[in-house]
Amino acid sequence: MSYKMIVLDMDDTLLRDDHTISEATKSALMKAQEHGVKVVLASGRPTFAMVDVANELHLADYGSYILSFNGAKITNWKTKEEIFSSTLPPETVHKLFDLSTRENVWIHTYVGDEIVTPENNPFTDVEAKITGLPIKTVENFKEAISNPVVKVLMVKEAEHLQKVESLLQRELVSELSVMRSKPFFLEFTELGVTKGTSLSILIEKLGIKQDEVIAMGDSYNDVAMIEFAGLGVAMGNAPDDVKAISNYVTDTNNNDGVAKVVQKFILDELTESK
Repeated sequence: MSYKMIVLDMDDTLLRDDHTISEATKSALMKAQEHGVKVVLASGRPTFAMVDVANELHLADYGSYILSFNGAKITNWKTKEEIFSSTLPPETVHKLFDLSTRENVWIHTYVGDEIVTPENNPFTDVEAKITGLPIKTVENFKEAISNPVVKVLMVKEAEHLQKVESLLQRELVSELSVMRSKPFFLEFTELGVTKGTSLSILIEKLGIKQDEVIAMGDSYNDVAMIEFAGLGVAMGNAPDDVKAISNYVTDTNNNDGVAKVVQKFILDELTESK
């Protein structure tokens, strides 16, 4: 199979635990792009927090794209044009706030280039460190959210949040997409919006077939794109149930798992075809 697109989750997939790209992985991805393969970043991160990595991989030079906010936005990184955008209305965010209070979890969202929360907490601090966005603590969360937002997160210790996830997936099944991106991050986007659905929109626009796509990830918000892609790859550090739905399991994010897939399924194939 000749693959034309590699779609990569960022945290715990493309990036090592120190949030850097290894030289082996960067080299493999640059070689793939030089041979015409699109490299697409697909993350739960806000667009702002993906800029440095997109630029490090020269995505604009190769006319590629980023899927941010778990697929709620698709951006042409060469032109910076948003070709798809999804939002949640304020009343939905207000409902989620009430549910967060009921379930005893913290909540935050994004307004402009700020993380907005009614109460700072250790997990929102983690989000700030990952994204580089400042935290704005507000006295009245509902009043602060008067315009649509792209997504909302509930955050808490993993054991408690797993129970909340199961409950709210059932309760909101006809209203929202609900999934965890990390054990302590529970994310809410518009119903039907996932990395997988956005990937479908993108490849249709580019004329790339589903079986010409490799998608790699490590967590539950990656499942939709792993299942969608022609070759769905789980990282070695992914949970066992994510590995179970994948076509292939590679090495960990700290041991060049992405580079090994690119070498095996793209660069070696190019060499053999010469």
